[in-house]
Amino acid sequence: MAESETTDKPAKDRATDDVSERDSRDANEREDGDGAKASADDAPPATSTKPAEAPEEPAANKRGERATGEANEPLPWKVAAAIFALALIVYGIFAAERLATHSPDNHFSYLADSYLHGTLSVRCQPEALRARTCPPGGGGNDWALYNDKWYVAFPSFPAVVYMPAVALFGRDFANRRLDIALGALAPALLYLLLARLSREKKSERTWKENVLFSLLFAFGTVFFFSSIQGSVWFVAHVINASLVIGYLWYALDARNPIAAGVLLGLAIHTRANMAFAAPFFAIEALRVHRANGKAPETLVDYWTGADKAKAIRACVEFAIPVAIAVFVTRYLNYLRFEDWNETGYRYLQIGWRGRIERWGLFNYHYLGRNLGIFLASTPWFTRDFPYVVVSLHGLAIWVTTPNFLELVRLRVKGTHGYTLFLALSAGAVLAVLLLYQNSGWVQFGFRFSNDIAPFAIVLLALNGAKINRLWLAAFAIAVAVNTFGAWTFERQIVLRGQRVTFYDNDYTQNRYFQPD
Repeated sequence: MAESETTDKPAKDRATDDVSERDSRDANEREDGDGAKASADDAPPATSTKPAEAPEEPAANKRGERATGEANEPLPWKVAAAIFALALIVYGIFAAERLATHSPDNHFSYLADSYLHGTLSVRCQPEALRARTCPPGGGGNDWALYNDKWYVAFPSFPAVVYMPAVALFGRDFANRRLDIALGALAPALLYLLLARLSREKKSERTWKENVLFSLLFAFGTVFFFSSIQGSVWFVAHVINASLVIGYLWYALDARNPIAAGVLLGLAIHTRANMAFAAPFFAIEALRVHRANGKAPETLVDYWTGADKAKAIRACVEFAIPVAIAVFVTRYLNYLRFEDWNETGYRYLQIGWRGRIERWGLFNYHYLGRNLGIFLASTPWFTRDFPYVVVSLHGLAIWVTTPNFLELVRLRVKGTHGYTLFLALSAGAVLAVLLLYQNSGWVQFGFRFSNDIAPFAIVLLALNGAKINRLWLAAFAIAVAVNTFGAWTFERQIVLRGQRVTFYDNDYTQNRYFQPD
């Protein structure tokens, strides 16, 4: 009812029980549905006839969906932009002289060039083939040779990312300039994901804590040294990180099945082992689409209490782009190698083809060695300057990122329901790599951990301990160790007037730990 109705009525319709109270009529009298009036003494306290206003939102939420509503909290996109800028500058500083040239192992540039010219094989001039200068290194470093044609065997989405740059600047463009920008994108996206979880009350972290977790990923994991290399093996990890973060954005709470499927499909075309993260979406669909309105309490409840029609529909929408991605992968196999199942790894011109032919690409045979490197590879200390040597198989994950030790005592907190299956998904993605014929050699740290680092950071943010002095000490160690790796890996450093390297010189893959 409009407020002006109480003053526009004729005086005769506004009779009162007590004339002495006329002086306060506008403040104390209100018209009831029958036109009768009650005195201010007898009536309930007057209330406005305006529509009820919603409770006042915190100022933080009125200005662009801030994450936690803290005082003076900046907008998430501004923080993400600052993280991107910081990472870009730091990566550029550590890439240094590398920014002037392309990587000698720029396989994706060659593949992008092939796509732009409508072919799947590497384009090489006959004289370059005879001189073994095309592909780079004469094809001896992870190039596949089949029917006298050279191919890139690795999943191909990074080449699609490279295509605009190759079209503009040519096949031998300075790809590391693009790579550091791609690397800087991932921690910025990670912050936006963590901020959203805080905004939705799934995480108790403040915006400053979310910044620390994003910086831990950017500078306190092997993602740091990976982002400045520019070689084919590391570029895939760098691009995959952003795709994984995007996948988690849409897969958590089954927020957008189609977008989650597209991003995971692209991740599979970047790092094939990411296919093992697909079940996570199905679990989320069962968890959020409930027939009884109750969160599942047991594993059986995920299915029995689900609204199966809605959950299955979400899974089908998710599965369609994933299935298309898998089909494209297999069709490319057929077009290149006349076999739907052949990725080209059997045709790599490498020194350990015999090992692959005997044991295959994936086998339990490789588990002990890879697990030892993942968990137990430490620096070697010697009496000779510079006194520290790193195996080319890399350092254990807890050496490069001690904060990850907290994952062994992970505990479920809150009601979000993410923890168990986030951890299992990361474990599945990692497990297949531990069965792979290669440890990730040559590397500063276990580079395959890049594929699970976004999962690990989200788990720590959701369920980890409070950020205290111990956490900050581990953070400082992680940043220091990975700064050392970014500075020294694949470089000779001038110290005491001489060029030194901190890495073992064994290129046979046979020396895993410090010799006696």
